[in-house]
Amino acid sequence: MQRKQKKRTEKETEEQKEIRFSMIEVIEIKEKKDFVAFVEFPFKLYKNNPFWVPPMKAEELTVIDKKQNPVFNNATAAFYLARIDGEVVGRVAAMINWIEVNSLQKKKVRFGWFDVIDDVNVSKALIEAVKDFGKAAAMEFMEGPVGFSNLDKAGMLVEGFEEMNTMITQYNYPYYSQHMEQLGLEKLAQWVEYEIKITSFEESPEKVRRFGELMLDRYKLKVLHFTKTKQILPYVEQMFTLLEETYNKLQTFVPIQPYQIKHYKEKYFRYIHPEFIKCVADEQGKLVAFVIIMPSFTQALKKANGKMFPWGIFHILKAQYFNHRASFYLIGVHPDYQNKGVTAVIFNEVQKLFNKKGITVVETNPELEENDSIQNMWKNYAHRLHKKRATYTTRL
Repeated sequence: MQRKQKKRTEKETEEQKEIRFSMIEVIEIKEKKDFVAFVEFPFKLYKNNPFWVPPMKAEELTVIDKKQNPVFNNATAAFYLARIDGEVVGRVAAMINWIEVNSLQKKKVRFGWFDVIDDVNVSKALIEAVKDFGKAAAMEFMEGPVGFSNLDKAGMLVEGFEEMNTMITQYNYPYYSQHMEQLGLEKLAQWVEYEIKITSFEESPEKVRRFGELMLDRYKLKVLHFTKTKQILPYVEQMFTLLEETYNKLQTFVPIQPYQIKHYKEKYFRYIHPEFIKCVADEQGKLVAFVIIMPSFTQALKKANGKMFPWGIFHILKAQYFNHRASFYLIGVHPDYQNKGVTAVIFNEVQKLFNKKGITVVETNPELEENDSIQNMWKNYAHRLHKKRATYTTRL
């Protein structure tokens, strides 16, 4: 009797799931009001979450606008909203980077801007929309959450849910990864993030200080310091070339296009004080390494809550000049110098900068787990691995 009742209950549960799934409406959005709803959904989803740091709404709308973002020169995308009874319950973007497909021979459909209520059926409906988009373009597998290229936000948070995200990372609830696993997706790439304590330069690791000084002399290198943005601009092209040379062997690499350089220069350089960029050049003046750091905008963005005006701009400006936290944004080291201590040169200079600016804590950007050359540097400092991310994949 109990066994029959159990089977009946299981059957009813499955029927309920089917009913629930049939109630979900997924639409590809086309109209401005729907794009606004797409951007605003996570503001509702994370309204009372103390760890979620919102992006600027206007910037998000620009990124997904095919008329404004130059990435659409080599990418196609579709943006979807999931609704139940007219209420938005999830969103996702499906993207194909044709340089990745044609040049790297990776027939991959990317998914990103993935946010969802805690209902695996909604996640299933959104993932199915991405699959259909990929199949229609003859793609072979999907991966996400990622952006259009490896310069965009990537990785689903799998550890560190009680840590705030930075300006260049995203936050999500713990159930996101549970949904991926329930739907049969597997982890593909994995990232780690560190929080590093900053002491005075005199108290910093002696072997790093000595090694850095030794490398400067041995390879006749020169550290470039900047005080004005116009001093940096002649080196921007070299920085992005270095990025390609640094990361082109990593699994997520996609060649950077000239218009992307222009776009990112306009998008991020306005946030960066020139002193927070350090470059290392050889005897001929060619860059062999660089680092871009930003004051932490986490608290400022939290207070701004997606709006630059009237008070958002005030919080952003305040964060630029009065801050004890910072974030590494980009680090590039030419392969010929990756095992020759140039990172020690960079961190000696960064240490001095942090001391000058009163910065006592710095967060790294997400680093692929296999990126040992950078992660080995953190072992010399008081640090903690406080976040982990992953992308998920499945065949189509």
